[in-house]
Amino acid sequence: MGLRWYSTVVDAHDHRALAAWWAETLDWQVSFEDENEAAIIPKWLDEDSPGVPFEQVGPGLVFVPVADERTVKNRLHIDLAAPLHESQVAHVDALLARGASRADVGQGEDTTWVVLRDPEGNEFCVLSSRES
Repeated sequence: MGLRWYSTVVDAHDHRALAAWWAETLDWQVSFEDENEAAIIPKWLDEDSPGVPFEQVGPGLVFVPVADERTVKNRLHIDLAAPLHESQVAHVDALLARGASRADVGQGEDTTWVVLRDPEGNEFCVLSSRES
């Protein structure tokens, strides 16, 4: 058995606020937070969930405080997609209303995805709606 992708760690100036923003964005829950980190996981998953095999648990997101400013484009980003029956435009509008901003990373005018930045400037994409 190979290693399991356990979490993705995101640097943040206000790790608690950014974790809460992403938890709302993904409809997840904050599972842990202290002065050193804040972790979010899907709502259906409780870290102490009995009966969920280790290899079936998807990765969470962990936000850690940093003081330095990011100066270049992210080397890694998250792609989000809504189900087919939901509008990509509506989701983008909702994210913008909650503090996201549009980003131009050279994606061109004819792309089917939208590049945004979270409230701390981390880029992510909202893809066209997809099948579940």
